[in-house]
Amino acid sequence: MPLPETRAVALRGPALSFTGDPFRDGLDRTMVHETDAIVAMAGGRVTHFGPAERVRRELPPGLAITDLGKDALISAGFVDCHAHFPQTPMIAAHGAQLLDWLNRYTFPTELKYADKAFARSVAKTFLQENLRNGITTSCVYCTVHPQSVDALFEEAEALGLRLAAGKVLMDRNAPAELTDTAQSGYDQSQALIAKWHGRGRLLYAITPRFAGTSSPEQLAAAGALWREHADCLMQTHIAETRQEIAWIKELFPDHRDYLDVYDRHGLCGQRAVFGHGTWLGERELQRLHDCGAAIAHCPTSNFFLGSGAFDLSRALERERMVRLGLGTDIGAGTSFSILATLGEAYKAAQLNQQSLSAAHAYYLATRGSARALYLEDRIGSLAPGMEADLVVLDMRSTPLIDFRMNHARDFAEQLFIQMTLGDDRAVQATYVAGRLAYSRKSLV
Repeated sequence: MPLPETRAVALRGPALSFTGDPFRDGLDRTMVHETDAIVAMAGGRVTHFGPAERVRRELPPGLAITDLGKDALISAGFVDCHAHFPQTPMIAAHGAQLLDWLNRYTFPTELKYADKAFARSVAKTFLQENLRNGITTSCVYCTVHPQSVDALFEEAEALGLRLAAGKVLMDRNAPAELTDTAQSGYDQSQALIAKWHGRGRLLYAITPRFAGTSSPEQLAAAGALWREHADCLMQTHIAETRQEIAWIKELFPDHRDYLDVYDRHGLCGQRAVFGHGTWLGERELQRLHDCGAAIAHCPTSNFFLGSGAFDLSRALERERMVRLGLGTDIGAGTSFSILATLGEAYKAAQLNQQSLSAAHAYYLATRGSARALYLEDRIGSLAPGMEADLVVLDMRSTPLIDFRMNHARDFAEQLFIQMTLGDDRAVQATYVAGRLAYSRKSLV
């Protein structure tokens, strides 16, 4: 796929990337940490990556190299596997757990997206916050309104972003003004797929909100739509809270478990991304492994709504590893910062008597999340031919971090400091398809 033509750019500084899955194959075999690297980009793709002394001899004559200094870190852009752009205006809404929170805050807010101008204004803010936080790809829920999808895709296209999104399908257990029908949801999604899927860097995600708000007829229609467009993603929610699981059991009493509801309707397979999965059972995890579906781990949201602490280790058991990505889950999620989200993922692991290393966490935020979306051949790592979506971190972004870094013993500790204390201030620059899309301050 051709990418927008951009002038050649070369950045020099420390760099981090991954060539594979460290949970499966170990950090020694998969992590690439260059203390002095050059990353060169042209035509929207990475053209060179490696030790500076070697790469600078391979660059075109006369290409200027921007030296970022020893306190920077160049990485593939962060990938957010699960976010709700319409919930940006209600981030930090106080005082409810999931099902009450939907009724009290989410649905009233989403009513406003019948107005495309409003949708566009929020889409602009959502995408700018992504860039400020180094997020270069996200998988996003819109509202039931097709114009909310148009607004987000139009803004993402103008920025050159790789982005997946879809119209929420919701035909019951929601305000009448926010519901569609099995047929209208199918028809509107079909039209949106024809308009947007594969256009530039944009991808469509078929999006039944969750089994509680879709009838069996609508889930079946979504499954039929996905069979017709198998290269689309499919995103929904699953097993976020115990209360939700009990409700789904009441709605679908003849199914073995929550995942079986989706599976029987043709909604479990490659390119399926299930948000949360906090309380999945063993059979469900095995089935996700077998069919190649992914879980989006959303720790800030899970803690904010009191949903639970996702047990990373269960999803990553070697004999049936499940594809796993990271999600901010804006706006139940409380931060656009991937660094803050990684810090909460560490705490979730701790509550399950597990230890998540910083390097493994950074894999989840980059190549791991790209793999969850079946995009690891295009984004998520630094290598020639990959799409040139990059984030440049400032490893001394605040006075406290600056002080703490003076006492770090090694690179692993330096990384851990960033994901424990860092936030949007640590993002020095974000590149999208080789173009500088956000800069905290001038790099020249």
